[in-house]
Amino acid sequence: MHSKTACKIYSVLAKIYLNKDTKLNFLDFDNPYQILIMTILSAQTTDKTVNSIKGRLFEKYPGPEDLGHANQEDVEEIIKSTGFYHAKAKNIISSSKMICSDFNCEIPKTISELTKLPGVGRKTANIVLNHAFRINEGIAVDTHVKRVAFRTGMTENTDPKKIETDLTNLFPKSTWEKINFLLISHGRAVCDAKKPACDKCEIKDLCRYYMEKST
Repeated sequence: MHSKTACKIYSVLAKIYLNKDTKLNFLDFDNPYQILIMTILSAQTTDKTVNSIKGRLFEKYPGPEDLGHANQEDVEEIIKSTGFYHAKAKNIISSSKMICSDFNCEIPKTISELTKLPGVGRKTANIVLNHAFRINEGIAVDTHVKRVAFRTGMTENTDPKKIETDLTNLFPKSTWEKINFLLISHGRAVCDAKKPACDKCEIKDLCRYYMEKST
């Protein structure tokens, strides 16, 4: 796909999903520590589920120093509904310990530092940098972004890191903070994994999947 086409898609999606009051995040966080922990917990579950346990979790563990000293079973009991709770509890406790031992209890502000934390990959690191600090080092690629980017023809790849490279090459850096939100929003509302609603899709005339399906 040419960058000009990608930017047309961006413009259409921005008109649909963005307004002056739009929050560009799906997780209800109050500070960098919360968005980091909640993003780790969001793997293989819904944002709604993670948001539902926010109150209990951060009331008991308001900062990384608190969570770093937590009993794993106590944490597991709170986060159980998010799934894979043994591994997730271990990761958020270990990450909190490392944040305090290596980063003076402050959330790191680079991809390389964030990805040293247990349970933090490039996608999580991008989300934390973007939402917590408005730093755009890259574009977070989740299943929705992967699906919409591939179907439209923004990428020929299935590996998240390669998809991210393709997207950052297509879009101006000033738009990176919104790309993840727009593609997720479109994936949820229209471009469903099993039954994409192509007939009501406003970018169908720019979409490879639709054009191939129509021929």
